[in-house]
Amino acid sequence: MKLSCVLSSAFRTVFDFGQRETANWFPGHMAKGLKQMRASLRKVDCIIEIHDARIPFSGRNRLFQESLDVRPHLLVLNKMDLADTSKKRNILKQLERDGVKNILFTDSLKQRDESIKKIVPTVTELIENSPRFHREEDRHYCLMVIGVPNVGKSSLINALRRTNMKKGKASRVGGEPGITKAVLTKIQVCERPIMYLLDTPGVLPPKIENIETGMKLALCGTILDHLVGEDIIADYLLFSLNRLQCFGYVEKYELEGPCDDIQQVLKCIAVKLGKTQRVKAITGVGDITIKVPNYSAAAYDFIRSFRKGELGKVMLD
Repeated sequence: MKLSCVLSSAFRTVFDFGQRETANWFPGHMAKGLKQMRASLRKVDCIIEIHDARIPFSGRNRLFQESLDVRPHLLVLNKMDLADTSKKRNILKQLERDGVKNILFTDSLKQRDESIKKIVPTVTELIENSPRFHREEDRHYCLMVIGVPNVGKSSLINALRRTNMKKGKASRVGGEPGITKAVLTKIQVCERPIMYLLDTPGVLPPKIENIETGMKLALCGTILDHLVGEDIIADYLLFSLNRLQCFGYVEKYELEGPCDDIQQVLKCIAVKLGKTQRVKAITGVGDITIKVPNYSAAAYDFIRSFRKGELGKVMLD
């Protein structure tokens, strides 16, 4: 399948969202989970907020802020293996200007991640240097993990258990948002000191601030794909990759060069992967069945390849 090359100067500089409005996605389990989280705060010594390293600013839930202001707070930017961290210093400076001082980049799925080893000592120091409110008599520490959906909260808990206790999974992990639907019971993640973690459901803001933020969240898998549409997510992905001059998709799908037309790209992907579908066509001699490229299957593969890091590391913010 031939695909004409496009000069970078010909790429779109603005993405056309059409008449789409900002995403509204606040299922019942999210509202219930937020209420349970607030009710559990008296038992919590420190809050670990986990977010996707590819979007260190976009989509962080402001509803958490009232909780963060009264507890020690550690921000964990997970999935760093998928993120372009070449400007890590600038990201840290901006987060510090926003009032976030304690930050770690992690890859929770990696069997041995040095950053995971830093979490317990960092949290211990934060707790010991802060008032423990109603928990002075308790010798064990209790942490709460919070964040938007599908950023790796459960993976982080399992990584902490694997690193500090040599034990396996205690929290279910899934590739789609919404796996954890309620605040779970305490999960022990360390023996010295004795440390427990409360897993929580992913909670998005009830109103996402703008459509661009919503698309970044959707691209990183924090919103269910069908709520946005895989066609628009795939187009925004192509726009983002070209804007960042990240052309890994050209090699991945054996294209002749970069392209800014999502229909052309999906057609080439469908042909390469053998993704076709039969449709009826009306002709002058009656109906016939023909094979055409399956654009939906191609969009699905394009998006999944990005989320697995197969199209290169990116920084969407």
